[in-house]
Amino acid sequence: MTHIQLPEVPLTLEGSGVLHQMFRMRWLDWRAASWEEREAAVREASAAFTEMEAGGAEGSAFFALLGHKGDLMAIHFRKSFDALAVAELRLRSLKLGGFLEPSASYLSVVELGLYESTAKTYAQLAEKGFEPGSEEWNAGIEEVLERQRRAMATRLWPEIPPSRYVCFYPMNRFRGEHKNWYQLPMAERQRQMHEHGLVGRRYAGTVKQVISGSIGFDDWEWGVDLFADDPVQFKKIIYEMRFDEVSAVYGLFGAFYFGIRIPGSRLGEFLAGELPR
Repeated sequence: MTHIQLPEVPLTLEGSGVLHQMFRMRWLDWRAASWEEREAAVREASAAFTEMEAGGAEGSAFFALLGHKGDLMAIHFRKSFDALAVAELRLRSLKLGGFLEPSASYLSVVELGLYESTAKTYAQLAEKGFEPGSEEWNAGIEEVLERQRRAMATRLWPEIPPSRYVCFYPMNRFRGEHKNWYQLPMAERQRQMHEHGLVGRRYAGTVKQVISGSIGFDDWEWGVDLFADDPVQFKKIIYEMRFDEVSAVYGLFGAFYFGIRIPGSRLGEFLAGELPR
């Protein structure tokens, strides 16, 4: 039988579209507005935020950002990018939108990597004599992906966890002069990702992770959202992962954003300079 060259690209599943919006509040303009203007803006925005929070798998959450990178972060999960655009336009059209200056944003899609099953699937199809890219090969791949989509539906279309704190950051895999993640053999990448995943599983009871892919959508390759009720757990899980080979050798990280949840019903407190408890 002719040797078949197997692809090096792992299979992935894609689910919810994810949009992060970071804003700076124009505090001078806000304080200069009349009490009536501010009251109307708070009332309208609180109602909109509360409705968007209740969207389940198509919901939003709002967080007060700590540090100089912004004042408010909105996170939207939606079933399509069109729906993300609607969420973005809705915030922009609010009276409060005139006081919010965008400082950053990030677009991605919930992604589940299938390293564990990819090599097995490729090998089984190759044993049947199917060439990569052929009609038979593609049909076999789609059958596996559809089975996995059904099994992992709740992870592909998640609700935003209700945790009080969030940590968001983008990341890449290294492509350097001597070390290049994308030139490693599939089996080696699978081994490293398995060890990397074991760390995350140890924090399953304290930190909820949502990984989203952004290749072709934004400037980095993945976005990582961590949700917890104890913010110190973010430091612990990220620090421990630094010692994994996949992070220590091949991980590149962008700006980190840390936020404290602001329920829509408590937005007025935040805009009055108070932190809702």
